[in-house]
Amino acid sequence: MSGPLIECVPNFSEGRRHEVIEALVAPFRNRRGCSLFDHRADPDHNRLVVTLVGQPEPIQEALIEAAKIAVERIDLETHQGGHPRIGAVDVIPFVPLRNITMEDCITLARDFGERYYQETGIPVYFYEEAAIRPERRQLERIRQGQYEGLKTAVADPARRPDVGEPRLHPTAGATVIGARKFLIAFNVNLGTTDIEVARKIARAVRASSGGLCHVKGIGLALKDRGLVQVSLNIVDFEKNALYRVVELIRMEARRWGVNLVETEVDGMMPAAALLDSAAYYLQLSGFDPNQVVELRLLEMEEDEGKTGKETL
Repeated sequence: MSGPLIECVPNFSEGRRHEVIEALVAPFRNRRGCSLFDHRADPDHNRLVVTLVGQPEPIQEALIEAAKIAVERIDLETHQGGHPRIGAVDVIPFVPLRNITMEDCITLARDFGERYYQETGIPVYFYEEAAIRPERRQLERIRQGQYEGLKTAVADPARRPDVGEPRLHPTAGATVIGARKFLIAFNVNLGTTDIEVARKIARAVRASSGGLCHVKGIGLALKDRGLVQVSLNIVDFEKNALYRVVELIRMEARRWGVNLVETEVDGMMPAAALLDSAAYYLQLSGFDPNQVVELRLLEMEEDEGKTGKETL
Protein backbone atom coordinates (compact mmCIF):
# COMPACT_ATOMS: atom_id res chain seq x y z
CA MET A 1 0.00 0.00 0.00
CA SER A 2 1.61 3.27 -1.12
CA GLY A 3 0.95 6.79 0.18
CA PRO A 4 0.40 7.78 3.81
CA LEU A 5 -0.31 4.84 6.07
CA ILE A 6 -1.92 5.10 9.51
CA GLU A 7 -3.14 2.80 12.24
CA CYS A 8 -6.51 3.59 13.84
CA VAL A 9 -7.90 1.77 16.90
CA PRO A 10 -11.54 2.76 17.52
CA ASN A 11 -13.00 1.46 20.79
CA PHE A 12 -16.76 0.81 20.98
CA SER A 13 -18.77 0.26 24.19
CA GLU A 14 -20.13 -3.13 23.15
CA GLY A 15 -18.56 -6.48 23.99
CA ARG A 16 -21.50 -8.83 24.57
CA ARG A 17 -24.06 -8.72 21.75
CA HIS A 18 -22.63 -10.63 18.80
CA GLU A 19 -25.01 -9.15 16.22
CA VAL A 20 -24.15 -5.59 17.25
CA ILE A 21 -20.43 -6.36 17.19
CA GLU A 22 -20.72 -7.71 13.65
CA ALA A 23 -22.71 -4.64 12.56
CA LEU A 24 -20.04 -2.32 13.98
CA VAL A 25 -17.19 -4.16 12.27
CA ALA A 26 -18.95 -4.50 8.88
CA PRO A 27 -17.99 -1.00 7.56
CA PHE A 28 -14.31 -1.92 7.97
CA ARG A 29 -14.51 -5.11 5.90
CA ASN A 30 -13.79 -5.22 2.16
CA ARG A 31 -13.16 -1.49 1.89
CA ARG A 32 -10.38 -0.46 -0.47
CA GLY A 33 -7.62 1.38 1.37
CA CYS A 34 -8.80 0.20 4.81
CA SER A 35 -7.62 -3.14 6.20
CA LEU A 36 -9.25 -4.70 9.25
CA PHE A 37 -6.26 -6.19 11.08
CA ASP A 38 -7.98 -7.28 14.27
CA HIS A 39 -11.10 -6.91 16.40
CA ARG A 40 -11.62 -8.21 19.92
CA ALA A 41 -14.71 -8.01 22.10
CA ASP A 42 -14.40 -8.43 25.86
CA PRO A 43 -17.68 -9.25 27.67
CA ASP A 44 -16.29 -8.30 31.09
CA HIS A 45 -15.14 -4.92 29.80
CA ASN A 46 -18.24 -4.77 27.52
CA ARG A 47 -15.96 -3.23 24.94
CA LEU A 48 -14.91 -3.82 21.34
CA VAL A 49 -11.39 -2.87 20.20
CA VAL A 50 -10.86 -2.66 16.43
CA THR A 51 -7.45 -2.31 14.75
CA LEU A 52 -7.35 -0.76 11.27
CA VAL A 53 -4.42 0.00 8.99
CA GLY A 54 -4.74 1.97 5.78
CA GLN A 55 -5.03 5.36 4.17
CA PRO A 56 -6.64 8.27 6.04
CA GLU A 57 -9.58 8.93 3.69
CA PRO A 58 -11.11 5.43 3.48
CA ILE A 59 -10.56 4.88 7.20
CA GLN A 60 -12.45 8.10 8.00
CA GLU A 61 -15.35 7.08 5.75
CA ALA A 62 -15.61 3.71 7.49
CA LEU A 63 -15.41 5.34 10.94
CA ILE A 64 -18.34 7.65 10.20
CA GLU A 65 -20.42 4.70 8.98
CA ALA A 66 -19.58 2.62 12.07
CA ALA A 67 -20.27 5.55 14.41
CA LYS A 68 -23.78 5.98 12.99
CA ILE A 69 -24.42 2.29 13.67
CA ALA A 70 -23.14 2.74 17.23
CA VAL A 71 -25.55 5.63 17.76
CA GLU A 72 -28.45 3.43 16.65
CA ARG A 73 -27.46 0.27 18.57
CA ILE A 74 -25.68 1.34 21.79
CA ASP A 75 -27.38 3.16 24.67
CA LEU A 76 -25.04 4.44 27.38
CA GLU A 77 -28.07 4.91 29.65
CA THR A 78 -28.27 1.13 30.07
CA HIS A 79 -24.67 0.14 29.32
CA GLN A 80 -22.68 -1.63 32.03
CA GLY A 81 -19.14 -2.96 31.90
CA GLY A 82 -15.84 -3.04 33.75
CA HIS A 83 -13.95 -0.64 31.47
CA PRO A 84 -14.23 3.15 31.95
CA ARG A 85 -16.09 4.89 29.09
CA ILE A 86 -17.88 8.09 28.16
CA GLY A 87 -19.26 7.15 24.75
CA ALA A 88 -20.79 4.50 22.52
CA VAL A 89 -17.75 5.19 20.34
CA ASP A 90 -15.41 5.83 23.21
CA VAL A 91 -12.01 6.53 21.67
CA ILE A 92 -10.61 7.04 18.15
CA PRO A 93 -6.80 7.43 18.01
CA PHE A 94 -4.81 7.98 14.80
CA VAL A 95 -1.25 6.63 14.76
CA PRO A 96 1.33 7.53 12.07
CA LEU A 97 2.90 4.43 10.48
CA ARG A 98 4.52 5.34 7.14
CA ASN A 99 4.83 8.42 4.91
CA ILE A 100 2.92 10.55 7.40
CA THR A 101 4.05 12.56 10.42
CA MET A 102 2.60 13.00 13.89
CA GLU A 103 1.81 16.61 12.93
CA ASP A 104 -0.21 15.31 9.99
CA CYS A 105 -2.12 12.97 12.32
CA ILE A 106 -2.86 15.85 14.70
CA THR A 107 -4.43 17.80 11.82
CA LEU A 108 -6.25 14.66 10.71
CA ALA A 109 -7.69 14.09 14.20
CA ARG A 110 -8.90 17.67 14.62
CA ASP A 111 -10.43 17.91 11.13
CA PHE A 112 -12.09 14.53 11.56
CA GLY A 113 -13.45 15.57 14.96
CA GLU A 114 -15.27 18.53 13.39
CA ARG A 115 -16.78 16.35 10.66
CA TYR A 116 -17.62 13.60 13.17
CA TYR A 117 -19.72 16.00 15.27
CA GLN A 118 -21.50 17.40 12.22
CA GLU A 119 -22.47 13.95 10.96
CA THR A 120 -23.26 12.15 14.23
CA GLY A 121 -24.18 14.87 16.74
CA ILE A 122 -21.71 13.35 19.22
CA PRO A 123 -19.51 15.97 20.98
CA VAL A 124 -15.75 15.47 20.78
CA TYR A 125 -12.79 15.83 23.14
CA PHE A 126 -9.25 15.87 21.72
CA TYR A 127 -6.49 13.98 23.59
CA GLU A 128 -2.81 13.00 23.54
CA GLU A 129 -0.88 14.86 20.81
CA ALA A 130 -4.10 16.35 19.38
CA ALA A 131 -5.16 17.85 22.75
CA ILE A 132 -6.06 21.55 22.58
CA ARG A 133 -5.98 21.90 26.38
CA PRO A 134 -2.79 20.56 28.04
CA GLU A 135 -4.75 18.82 30.83
CA ARG A 136 -6.58 16.77 28.21
CA ARG A 137 -3.48 14.99 26.93
CA GLN A 138 -4.32 12.23 29.42
CA LEU A 139 -7.37 10.17 28.49
CA GLU A 140 -8.18 9.35 32.10
CA ARG A 141 -8.60 13.07 32.88
CA ILE A 142 -11.27 13.39 30.18
CA ARG A 143 -12.99 10.18 31.34
CA GLN A 144 -13.13 11.27 34.97
CA GLY A 145 -16.59 10.37 36.34
CA GLN A 146 -17.31 8.31 33.22
CA TYR A 147 -20.52 8.85 31.21
CA GLU A 148 -22.73 9.12 34.29
CA GLY A 149 -20.60 11.81 35.93
CA LEU A 150 -19.85 13.71 32.73
CA LYS A 151 -23.56 14.17 31.98
CA THR A 152 -23.68 16.92 34.62
CA ALA A 153 -20.01 17.91 34.70
CA VAL A 154 -20.08 18.79 30.99
CA ALA A 155 -21.79 22.10 31.85
CA ASP A 156 -18.63 23.18 33.71
CA PRO A 157 -16.47 25.28 31.33
CA ALA A 158 -13.46 23.16 32.34
CA ARG A 159 -15.21 20.00 31.11
CA ARG A 160 -16.88 21.43 27.99
CA PRO A 161 -16.21 19.42 24.80
CA ASP A 162 -13.69 20.75 22.28
CA VAL A 163 -16.28 20.31 19.51
CA GLY A 164 -20.00 20.58 20.14
CA GLU A 165 -22.40 22.05 22.67
CA PRO A 166 -21.87 21.62 26.45
CA ARG A 167 -24.07 18.55 26.65
CA LEU A 168 -23.66 14.87 25.82
CA HIS A 169 -25.51 12.96 23.13
CA PRO A 170 -28.55 11.50 24.97
CA THR A 171 -27.58 7.87 24.29
CA ALA A 172 -24.12 7.92 22.70
CA GLY A 173 -22.35 10.27 25.15
CA ALA A 174 -19.13 11.76 23.80
CA THR A 175 -16.10 10.56 21.84
CA VAL A 176 -12.41 11.18 22.50
CA ILE A 177 -10.37 11.62 19.30
CA GLY A 178 -6.61 12.04 19.11
CA ALA A 179 -3.20 11.32 17.67
CA ARG A 180 -0.60 9.27 19.51
CA LYS A 181 2.33 6.91 19.25
CA PHE A 182 1.85 3.15 19.05
CA LEU A 183 0.28 1.82 22.25
CA ILE A 184 0.16 -1.75 23.56
CA ALA A 185 -3.05 -2.70 25.39
CA PHE A 186 -1.77 -5.38 27.74
CA ASN A 187 -3.66 -7.28 30.46
CA VAL A 188 -2.34 -9.40 33.30
CA ASN A 189 -4.84 -11.83 34.84
CA LEU A 190 -4.41 -12.92 38.45
CA GLY A 191 -5.66 -16.01 40.29
CA THR A 192 -7.96 -14.38 42.82
CA THR A 193 -11.45 -12.87 42.98
CA ASP A 194 -10.28 -10.06 45.27
CA ILE A 195 -10.60 -6.93 43.12
CA GLU A 196 -8.67 -4.90 45.71
CA VAL A 197 -5.51 -6.90 44.91
CA ALA A 198 -5.74 -5.89 41.23
CA ARG A 199 -6.41 -2.26 42.14
CA LYS A 200 -3.45 -2.11 44.54
CA ILE A 201 -1.12 -3.64 41.96
CA ALA A 202 -2.39 -1.27 39.25
CA ARG A 203 -1.60 1.66 41.54
CA ALA A 204 1.91 0.29 42.17
CA VAL A 205 2.65 -0.10 38.45
CA ARG A 206 1.10 2.96 36.78
CA ALA A 207 2.84 6.29 36.29
CA SER A 208 0.11 8.45 37.87
CA SER A 209 0.73 6.93 41.31
CA GLY A 210 4.52 6.62 41.16
CA GLY A 211 5.05 3.46 39.09
CA LEU A 212 6.56 3.02 35.63
CA CYS A 213 6.68 6.28 33.66
CA HIS A 214 4.95 5.04 30.48
CA VAL A 215 2.30 2.75 31.93
CA LYS A 216 -1.38 3.39 32.68
CA GLY A 217 -3.38 0.81 34.59
CA ILE A 218 -6.59 -0.07 36.40
CA GLY A 219 -7.83 -3.13 38.29
CA LEU A 220 -10.89 -4.96 36.93
CA ALA A 221 -12.92 -8.05 37.92
CA LEU A 222 -13.36 -10.94 35.46
CA LYS A 223 -16.38 -12.36 37.25
CA ASP A 224 -17.22 -15.05 34.71
CA ARG A 225 -13.71 -16.47 34.97
CA GLY A 226 -13.16 -16.11 38.71
CA LEU A 227 -10.11 -13.89 38.13
CA VAL A 228 -9.11 -10.26 38.43
CA GLN A 229 -7.17 -8.26 35.88
CA VAL A 230 -4.57 -5.52 35.87
CA SER A 231 -5.53 -3.81 32.61
CA LEU A 232 -2.68 -1.73 31.19
CA ASN A 233 -1.84 0.67 28.41
CA ILE A 234 1.89 0.75 27.69
CA VAL A 235 2.36 4.03 25.86
CA ASP A 236 6.10 3.62 25.16
CA PHE A 237 7.21 -0.02 25.03
CA GLU A 238 10.81 0.96 24.24
CA LYS A 239 11.14 2.70 27.60
CA ASN A 240 8.96 0.33 29.67
CA ALA A 241 9.56 -3.15 28.26
CA LEU A 242 6.81 -5.76 28.58
CA TYR A 243 8.95 -8.18 30.58
CA ARG A 244 9.70 -5.44 33.11
CA VAL A 245 6.00 -4.73 33.55
CA VAL A 246 5.21 -8.45 33.93
CA GLU A 247 7.95 -9.03 36.48
CA LEU A 248 6.94 -6.00 38.55
CA ILE A 249 3.33 -7.25 38.66
CA ARG A 250 4.50 -10.78 39.52
CA MET A 251 6.57 -9.37 42.38
CA GLU A 252 3.68 -7.27 43.71
CA ALA A 253 1.26 -10.21 43.41
CA ARG A 254 3.49 -12.33 45.63
CA ARG A 255 2.89 -9.83 48.45
CA TRP A 256 -0.76 -10.87 48.42
CA GLY A 257 -0.14 -14.59 47.90
CA VAL A 258 -1.61 -14.41 44.38
CA ASN A 259 -0.34 -16.13 41.22
CA LEU A 260 -0.07 -14.60 37.76
CA VAL A 261 -2.31 -16.82 35.58
CA GLU A 262 -1.82 -15.40 32.07
CA THR A 263 -1.31 -12.26 30.04
CA GLU A 264 -3.26 -10.89 27.06
CA VAL A 265 -2.65 -8.41 24.25
CA ASP A 266 -5.70 -6.48 23.00
CA GLY A 267 -5.19 -5.71 19.34
CA MET A 268 -1.84 -5.49 17.57
CA MET A 269 1.69 -5.02 18.87
CA PRO A 270 5.09 -4.33 17.30
CA ALA A 271 7.42 -7.29 16.74
CA ALA A 272 10.15 -5.37 18.54
CA ALA A 273 8.14 -5.50 21.79
CA LEU A 274 7.86 -9.29 21.65
CA LEU A 275 11.47 -9.82 20.59
CA ASP A 276 12.69 -7.65 23.44
CA SER A 277 10.89 -9.80 26.02
CA ALA A 278 11.82 -13.07 24.27
CA ALA A 279 15.48 -12.06 24.40
CA TYR A 280 15.14 -11.32 28.11
CA TYR A 281 13.45 -14.59 29.10
CA LEU A 282 15.72 -16.70 26.85
CA GLN A 283 18.77 -14.82 28.16
CA LEU A 284 19.95 -14.35 24.58
CA SER A 285 23.42 -12.83 24.42
CA GLY A 286 24.09 -10.25 21.68
CA PHE A 287 20.73 -10.87 20.01
CA ASP A 288 19.93 -8.67 16.99
CA PRO A 289 16.38 -8.50 15.48
CA ASN A 290 18.06 -8.90 12.08
CA GLN A 291 18.59 -12.55 13.09
CA VAL A 292 14.83 -13.14 12.64
CA VAL A 293 14.49 -14.51 9.13
CA GLU A 294 10.91 -13.30 8.55
CA LEU A 295 11.89 -9.72 9.40
CA ARG A 296 14.82 -9.87 6.99
CA LEU A 297 12.53 -11.16 4.24
CA LEU A 298 10.06 -8.31 4.83
CA GLU A 299 12.91 -5.81 4.69
CA MET A 300 14.11 -7.38 1.45
CA GLU A 301 10.62 -7.15 -0.10
CA GLU A 302 10.37 -3.51 0.90
CA ASP A 303 13.74 -2.76 -0.72
CA GLU A 304 12.60 -4.51 -3.90
CA GLY A 305 9.45 -2.41 -3.95
CA LYS A 306 11.48 0.82 -3.75
CA THR A 307 14.10 -0.09 -6.35
CA GLY A 308 12.17 -2.49 -8.58
CA LYS A 309 15.25 -4.70 -8.41
CA GLU A 310 15.06 -8.32 -7.29
CA THR A 311 17.58 -9.17 -4.57
CA LEU A 312 17.28 -12.96 -4.89
